[in-house]
Amino acid sequence: MDKKYIIQTYGCQMNEHDSEKIAYILEKLGYVKTDKIENADFIIYNTCLVRENAELKVYGQLGSLKPLKKEKPDMIIAVCGCMMQTGEAKEIIQEKYKHVDIIFGTKNISSLPSLINRHLSTGNTVVDIEDRDLIDNQIDMIREHPFIGYVNIMTGCNNFCTYCIVPYARGREDSRSPESILDEVNDLAKKGYKEITLLGQNVNSYGKTLSNPISFPDLLRMINKVEGIERIRFLTSHPKDLSDDLIDAMAECDKVCENLHLPFQAGSNRILKEMNRKYTQEDYLLLVKKLKNKIPNITLSTDIIVGFPGETEEDFEETLKVVREVEYDQGFTFIYSKREGTKAATMNNQVERNISQKRFERLLDLMYGIFYKNNEKELGKTLEVLVEGPSKNNDEVLTGRTRGYKLVHFKGDKSLIGKLVNVKITGHNSFSLNGDLI
Repeated sequence: MDKKYIIQTYGCQMNEHDSEKIAYILEKLGYVKTDKIENADFIIYNTCLVRENAELKVYGQLGSLKPLKKEKPDMIIAVCGCMMQTGEAKEIIQEKYKHVDIIFGTKNISSLPSLINRHLSTGNTVVDIEDRDLIDNQIDMIREHPFIGYVNIMTGCNNFCTYCIVPYARGREDSRSPESILDEVNDLAKKGYKEITLLGQNVNSYGKTLSNPISFPDLLRMINKVEGIERIRFLTSHPKDLSDDLIDAMAECDKVCENLHLPFQAGSNRILKEMNRKYTQEDYLLLVKKLKNKIPNITLSTDIIVGFPGETEEDFEETLKVVREVEYDQGFTFIYSKREGTKAATMNNQVERNISQKRFERLLDLMYGIFYKNNEKELGKTLEVLVEGPSKNNDEVLTGRTRGYKLVHFKGDKSLIGKLVNVKITGHNSFSLNGDLI
């Protein structure tokens, strides 16, 4: 009987992409995917370190596996990802969760087969957190989606925002060669992929570490020429590195979607300086103005942190001011979470949780109202939608995304999945659109 595996992934698209590589390795070893933990012979948690809540979930899940491990002593439990890149989490797991068999880092995925062999031959917990996998040594993967693919163009980050643990978990910036990226994109095109998302902690600084540096805008122009690919997206952009050339490339390249995720994190210049973001509110709003002038139908999303150490009511009002002025279409909002090892964690003026919570709720009320108003503007329009599959809530309804990354629900035959269709928008709420297939 085939052995079964399950991968639980936390965090960003980079982690999801890493899980696709892990799935390929496990299936090459003879494992078959299952969606039920109780049926699994190999359970792996691919972890995130950015928010405390994701970390606590992993500890909770690991604790709940103790009884299952007693019932199935041959079952293998592994933990990988960003959490494992810090000594504290690795040591906590080794000390308190002794039923975990394998621990490895973000740059050790290719070593998984040997780690499994070492565990099976010794019966001991195996740990590997060495920097080994190089950005250009790409590992084959089993992609989660048959026509939408992630393409990793760089890893790491050099910015050291004072609240962020990513540079410590993922390391410094390392760009993948354009030749390697284009090979992967061409391969995806041949396999029928319609949309790709280029991934990096800060894609705007792509190419600086290459022996023959090229810019991210030039990479976009190269990928735009690949036949078969219909849509190009990218994540994530740091405002300080968003150049006029990149805005021009987005406007020029017909396959680059009119959608940009541009985190501003806070509206107060004082807080932005404390965060080490290296731009001001004025700089950010000028970028938004340039984007809207050059790409009039662009949709914008962002990240916002509420309750950063030292944030006053006046500082928070500056955040609300930016939200009102930009009028985002989507947003990811967070109450500041202290991450040990970052500079912000040592700051004395931590904001009380109840104050942060009230500000957070005010921010959500404002943003949800803007989302609703923006979606209302789509009524009566006919929009191109890439059909992703049936709705989670209604099997008779299909769902997909516009070029502006707006979620659309409409009735249609499942034969349309994976195709680009036109949908006339007839209804909306703050988070999605409803329509009729044209």
